Amino acid sequence: MKKPNQFYIYAIVLISIFLQTQNSVAQGCVAIKGNATSCMMIHPDSTNVAAWQLATSGRYFRSFRHFSGTEENKQRLIQKTEVINYSSVFNLSLTRTLNNRWSIMIDIPVANNVRSSLYEHGLVNGTYIKKERHSTSSFGIGDIRFAAYRWLLDPTKSTKANMQLGLGLKLPTGDYNYKDYWYNVGPNGTKELRPVDQSIQLGDGGTGITFELNTFYNFIENFGVYGNFYYLINPREQNGTRTYRETLSPNLANEALMSVPDQYMFRAGFNYSFLHIKGLSLTAGTRLEGIPVYDLIGGNGDFRRPGYIWSIEPAVNYDYKKVTVFASVPFAVARNRTQSVTDKENSIIRGTHVQGDAAFADYTLNLGVSTRF
Repeated sequence: MKKPNQFYIYAIVLISIFLQTQNSVAQGCVAIKGNATSCMMIHPDSTNVAAWQLATSGRYFRSFRHFSGTEENKQRLIQKTEVINYSSVFNLSLTRTLNNRWSIMIDIPVANNVRSSLYEHGLVNGTYIKKERHSTSSFGIGDIRFAAYRWLLDPTKSTKANMQLGLGLKLPTGDYNYKDYWYNVGPNGTKELRPVDQSIQLGDGGTGITFELNTFYNFIENFGVYGNFYYLINPREQNGTRTYRETLSPNLANEALMSVPDQYMFRAGFNYSFLHIKGLSLTAGTRLEGIPVYDLIGGNGDFRRPGYIWSIEPAVNYDYKKVTVFASVPFAVARNRTQSVTDKENSIIRGTHVQGDAAFADYTLNLGVSTRF
């Protein structure tokens, strides 16, 4: 059998593995869950020999810039009232190549989040009982995902271009009612054990279906383009976890429970493989990730922070024998906290435009390694 061109392996490994995305894992309060981290995995090789690929990757960001729509609320930083999320996610994924067309994958995310805020610790019905900054945190396993993938064209023959489809199942294994202490909110200003903010919950509480499409085209042996698309359908409308937002203001009564939103990711760009440095390749592209206002299936009510982030994403990948090391740093260039369904409901009730805000990061750091065996 003719051996395939190895270039597309170098090009696609990087763009395939680095998708890190959560509430607790994209860039801030508007982000998608870490179970998308290892979506778009490729086969460990392109032969008919069954094999395994183990990938570990980590992602870190600090979100602190508040946006309502596309406008940044710079006063939050000046007044030191900004919410700051520190999020780290470790993903472990295992892929089994069944043949040169089919593969299956399991992805397990572990998240560690810290949220520093002012308004959650003492603001009751719009009035500060005691104005102090405190932190809440969460740690544990997130939502585990299973997926199956198929190359539409025979990889042993179609080394210049190909397309891969993926279908997966996301399970609600992450704690979506994780609790920590909120300060100055109980009787006489005491602390209370309450669910942490939606942005640092470990899971969303929904059983979802994931759809993926990955493609590449090589113009020449060492230069080409790539594209990735990921969408999570979450039919469940809300998970029953209380937000306590109604205690901040009576106008937030319709945001008392956390929603279970859909999530999406899109990436596209160029890749270049060095001919004189075997195994080294670079990619540069654009990345879009976010939470829609309206889900494809199910309701759209209760509390969510819809929005999206456009980023420029440079990345480097080095492949040595059966080991691949990779790194990428998406830099945000556009951030938009869109108007949610409950924002629109409140706009009608109050007779004025209502649009919540969300905190975003400037960049995200992704690192990882994979091995084929």
